[in-house]
Amino acid sequence: MLIDRAGLAAFLRSRREALQPEDVGLPRGRRRRTSGLRREEVAALCHLSADYYARLERERGPHPSEQLIASIAQGLHLSLDERDHLFRLAGHHPPVRGPASEHISPGLLRTLDRLADTPAEIITELAETLRQTPLGVALTGDATRYTGPARSFGYRWFTDPAARDRYAPGDHEQLSRAFASGLRGVVTLRGPESRAARIAERLLARSDEFRRLWDEHEIGVRPSEVKRFVHPEVGLLELTCQTLLDPDQSHRLLVYTAVPGSESYDKLRLLAVVGAQTLAAQGDTLTLPAHDDAP
Repeated sequence: MLIDRAGLAAFLRSRREALQPEDVGLPRGRRRRTSGLRREEVAALCHLSADYYARLERERGPHPSEQLIASIAQGLHLSLDERDHLFRLAGHHPPVRGPASEHISPGLLRTLDRLADTPAEIITELAETLRQTPLGVALTGDATRYTGPARSFGYRWFTDPAARDRYAPGDHEQLSRAFASGLRGVVTLRGPESRAARIAERLLARSDEFRRLWDEHEIGVRPSEVKRFVHPEVGLLELTCQTLLDPDQSHRLLVYTAVPGSESYDKLRLLAVVGAQTLAAQGDTLTLPAHDDAP
């Protein structure tokens, strides 16, 4: 497929101008004059340089890769139909839809963007974290940095002892049963050739605990609604987990809240301060690598 530079540029401009700062969790500011998002704001959302994104809107620059187009589609909060259209304009075949897709629906993204003061994350059916709020990162660490099978938290749970550090030891057995049971359900749903089946095979080869639980054939075991986290700086937090499901993509938005007036509520407010300070410190020292398509 050939790239349609004029069509790509026009579509990017139209989607950027249709978005408002509050649609993507950005402050509007009192001196704002443009009706939509600025190019540099979209570039930041898409993890691109502002110059590279501007060149796409000006019908210039190299042929963007599929990875870059997927990042732009997510940054612009495109629907699946819009995402597929963007891929075709860029000269690529659209990715698959359904549970194998990692494109988060605009509605789920808008909900996450409004939870800046709450720990929350969007995960796949294999417990792969796609997005986190800043307070979500402060609570459990950056869970989006993993690659390969380790992207699945259930896989890390059985293969990396550090994955259990932030969960109360008394809850580990129940969580192990829930992860094994949940993976069995996904394998049954998606079939023996699925990614879920490959993860199960890897775990059977690597973890005695997983092998023992897998042989018990439990199904429908779920973690408690109240989750107990052990944070290295604020200590034990008891948080209620609420789940919002996107059935088309099999994505889940997990939102963690504390009972107002409780000790955990106060610790969560403290964690927001600690997390903000940590992010600020990282921002002073971190240099982000350029995108592989960027000049």
